[in-house]
Amino acid sequence: MASDFLRITEIFHSVQGESTWAGLACTFVRITGCPLRCTWCDTAYAFTGGTRMTFDEILAEVRSHPAKVVEVTGGEPLSHPGAFPLIGMILDAGYTVLVETSGAFDVAPVDDRAHIIMDLKCPGSGEVARNLWSNLDHLSHKDEVKFVVKDRTDYEWVRDTIRERGLDTRIENGTLRALLVSPVWGDIDLEALAGWILEDALPVRFQVQLHKLIWGPTKIGV
Repeated sequence: MASDFLRITEIFHSVQGESTWAGLACTFVRITGCPLRCTWCDTAYAFTGGTRMTFDEILAEVRSHPAKVVEVTGGEPLSHPGAFPLIGMILDAGYTVLVETSGAFDVAPVDDRAHIIMDLKCPGSGEVARNLWSNLDHLSHKDEVKFVVKDRTDYEWVRDTIRERGLDTRIENGTLRALLVSPVWGDIDLEALAGWILEDALPVRFQVQLHKLIWGPTKIGV
């Protein structure tokens, strides 16, 4: 049974750097802890530590910021049972909620009003075996799938996965909001990646991490 508190690494107000929501003001709630260890992880500081906060304390901090969009992230938020009622509580307070998840944990219990941004792990992450493929069946027209690409091998895996899993068809028929391809910062040539996407005519949104362009690669938010 979920408790009414979570360990929180940080709550901050910034510009959304990724997904179709990029560029909008957003309040981030970063839950502490993640059982995955992606090779390119840029938030390892959220693996441990954090501050124990009740749901009411978390919501009060969210309300202290002006953004009406809130992202619940980590770490891996869905590895914590308390994340699910917290998401519902923030939605009940009138916010649009984005849930950034690795895809390694069941998304079915996530409140239907939330927008899921699910990161399918490519081979270069070292965590491809953790993908819970049944999650794809629970995504809807408001949800997004993200692929973080480290090299050509990762890209080819993304291309083949999109086709084999019918994700291209789901974009065409509107049962997924977007497919996102995000390069590992500093590890892959952006022009080459763009060229591969264009050559294969993949129905994806090529995105870069806007927050890193603004504040640099070591600062996640403001």
